[in-house]
Amino acid sequence: MFPLGSVLFPYASLPLHVFESRYRIMVRKVMRAHREFGVVLIERGQEVGGGDVRFDIGTVARIVQAQEFPDGRYALTTVGTRRIRVVRWLDDDPFPRAEIVDYDDETEPDDRGALDRVVESLRVITELVRRIDPRVVEPPELASDPLRASYEAAAIAPIGPLDAQRVLEAAGAVTRLRLLDALLGERSVALRAHLGDE
Repeated sequence: MFPLGSVLFPYASLPLHVFESRYRIMVRKVMRAHREFGVVLIERGQEVGGGDVRFDIGTVARIVQAQEFPDGRYALTTVGTRRIRVVRWLDDDPFPRAEIVDYDDETEPDDRGALDRVVESLRVITELVRRIDPRVVEPPELASDPLRASYEAAAIAPIGPLDAQRVLEAAGAVTRLRLLDALLGERSVALRAHLGDE
């Protein structure tokens, strides 16, 4: 397990610089096996040094590219594959470990409008932010599948880690999209206030 100060969503890319000795050991182990490890958000504490408190819902990260440096550090490119729930945290020696189960999305009544609303909210926020920084680019096109799109939208949404964790934990795609839409609406209001819009 790799506790971090940010949330990893399925389908999202996560570059990592691995320098702590315990995580170097972990990377060497997973590289010899399935090339996967769990990523969870730190609830309290810091990424370096241990002693943190972690959330129990996270995402499996799969290593798609790895470079080991002469001093033993690693540069990794990983991608989120699926959600997991920690059943029980194990001893952190030599690195954080846990018993996990897959945390599948629930099937929910279809709501195509939920995805359309999130796409529109992302467009509005992009226009507002572009007034502050003209270099901001358009958000990428989301997948047509609402489940995948819900995760893709969450990964690019300008929300903090605790809100991102709430989105990750949402029961299914429709619930996730509705929560994202509400959070993006709040962000739009804050941006408009910052810009002096009524």
